Amino acid sequence: MSSSRSSYARPIGIDLFAGAGGLSLGFEQAGFDIAAAVEIDPIHCATHEYNFPRCRTICASVTDISGDEIRRLAGLGDRTIDVVFGGAPCQGFSMIGKRALDDPRNQLVFHYVRIVAELQPTYCVFENVKGLTLGKHAEFLNELIEALGEAGYDVALPYKVLNAADYGVPQDRKRLFLLGTRRGHAPAAYPAPLSERVTVGEAIGDLPDANSFDELIRSDAVRTNWYTEARYARRLRGLDPDPKDFSYVREFDQDLLTSSLRTEHSALSQERFLATEQGKTEPISRFRKLPTDGLCNTLRAGTDSARGAFTSPRPIHPDLPRVITVREAARLHSFPDWFRFHTTKWHGFRQIGNSVPPLLGRAIASSIIEALGRKPKAPKEKLSLDDTALLGFDMGTAARYFDVPRDTIAQRTRKSDLNEPLMDESYA
Repeated sequence: MSSSRSSYARPIGIDLFAGAGGLSLGFEQAGFDIAAAVEIDPIHCATHEYNFPRCRTICASVTDISGDEIRRLAGLGDRTIDVVFGGAPCQGFSMIGKRALDDPRNQLVFHYVRIVAELQPTYCVFENVKGLTLGKHAEFLNELIEALGEAGYDVALPYKVLNAADYGVPQDRKRLFLLGTRRGHAPAAYPAPLSERVTVGEAIGDLPDANSFDELIRSDAVRTNWYTEARYARRLRGLDPDPKDFSYVREFDQDLLTSSLRTEHSALSQERFLATEQGKTEPISRFRKLPTDGLCNTLRAGTDSARGAFTSPRPIHPDLPRVITVREAARLHSFPDWFRFHTTKWHGFRQIGNSVPPLLGRAIASSIIEALGRKPKAPKEKLSLDDTALLGFDMGTAARYFDVPRDTIAQRTRKSDLNEPLMDESYA
């Protein structure tokens, strides 16, 4: 497992509910060193550890870990932590009773506040579904803001629902953010939207068709040559520098097409996909066909194994008779091509759908870097991503690797009903 690092030259961030690392990457790109990431799912932990070899990936629930333990495992000692960030999964927020944060079903948010209070970072960021701002859920949100206030943090108001499409992500994806500042420090402000948007075509138009490679029936990677023209895609492929990316350079093969396991469709399904107009929904599958000159719809994660391993609908490629690959979804989410996901399509799509698009995270993180008065600097160290075995772990192997129970996810679900949906999917 990754070793702790005690020498961090840049501002320090801690990721709670880290998943595969969308927010971790966004904050790293803004100029932070991600010292620790806490995530309960061993499969996600393995993927995070692969992509962030300098970070201490902690496979645990926030309900079972303290701020002191995070400091110890990350080798931080008494160093100031600049930011703690994360979004509790949208699960079963209850408004029953006098105080919502005391309800067991809301324990993940309660423990987020507790860990922030224990670590005392200069800033904290809470991310969640936009539906948390609606109806009675807004009462819960106000209580969360009050709890952060009791912990010593002033939340920038009014809070904002930000659309990833306004920050360089070719996807219509709206998420709530709370920015908290520890009293006595310069307040962080919500980032201003960009003037231009990126299209689906610019994001995935260059990628080779996975169905052209027999190797991708059984493997998620193949080496091939292809031409990339759009600036957005060239930056994600590592062909052009991104002047606002201050992350560690990862050494990787730019001609290796990864996360591209094929999906086999019947001839009839392919005919229906081809006949569907771009931007419209295919009536039988209910899959939406992506528009070349428009945005991708919100990519969703589906459910975990405790809820039946349901896969959310995957968009249809704008030009090809198939659904998109994990790599195409990653491009539409603003993940660079060096970033790898679990080798299975189910876990890979789940990791993307659960994550904050890195460019949206970067926009938030850049505002915090500015409030800190720090000028971001790109590190000189290059990172090699060697242990690809981490990407193929099944749950049993991942659990053994992190020394946690095999049924960690399902067991916690049964005990606390944490996987009850927050609200109708149309809110998310």
